[in-house]
Amino acid sequence: MALRPVHVNMKALDASAVGRFWADALGWTAYSPGVTTYVGPPGGLVWPDPAVLGIDVVPVPEPRTATKNRVHLDLATTSAAHQTELVERLRTLGATPVDVGQGQVPWTVLADPEGNEFCVLEPREVYRDTGPVAAVVVDCADPRAMARFWDAAVDWTLLDVTDDHATFRSAKNTGPYLEFLRTPDAKTAPDRVHLDLLPYPGDDKPAEVARLRSLGATDLDVGQGDVPWTCLTDPDGHEFCVLAPS
Repeated sequence: MALRPVHVNMKALDASAVGRFWADALGWTAYSPGVTTYVGPPGGLVWPDPAVLGIDVVPVPEPRTATKNRVHLDLATTSAAHQTELVERLRTLGATPVDVGQGQVPWTVLADPEGNEFCVLEPREVYRDTGPVAAVVVDCADPRAMARFWDAAVDWTLLDVTDDHATFRSAKNTGPYLEFLRTPDAKTAPDRVHLDLLPYPGDDKPAEVARLRSLGATDLDVGQGDVPWTCLTDPDGHEFCVLAPS
């Protein structure tokens, strides 16, 4: 039994506008299969995508707070010129520079039109085959603890773990990495960005949720009411959802 990350869930006041931004930013397509806007590779809606993590932009009535998100995307580039061009293009699409205390670093920190932080990385060999999204990055207090929980929770491969970081990638070795980075900041507000997980066909969702609770996940009430998905937090307080198999 295991779960698979299927997309990054991103809350927005204007889901259509934020979805269009991310589609243009990544060179993907914004699809509107229902109330959410799903951003995935062009060529028609495929969900769950076998190779990438899409972005599901969900409309919410609450505006974003000033608190930095503890989950963000890192975007990949192939050269210094590509990094410069991408940053310039993203700014024309509505991204703005953000100072999160990064200092002098080779990457550029931006925010999307609703303030969600993301990074445009300098070229790195490790991300040469990820596609436009290099990594989903999660701030945490203890990467080793996160590695233990998420290694048991999902079917992705744990590639590396130290006191400062833990790194996962799909067992198919495709798409972005999932990285947990040690940070001194404690969680103080709900995140606007989180992962959604999906059981495999034939697996039992309630049994999967019970297994996650036994690993240290806790139930989360965000006012979701009677819905087919289950909202949880991991041992460090990061929100995530377990979706119902289709």
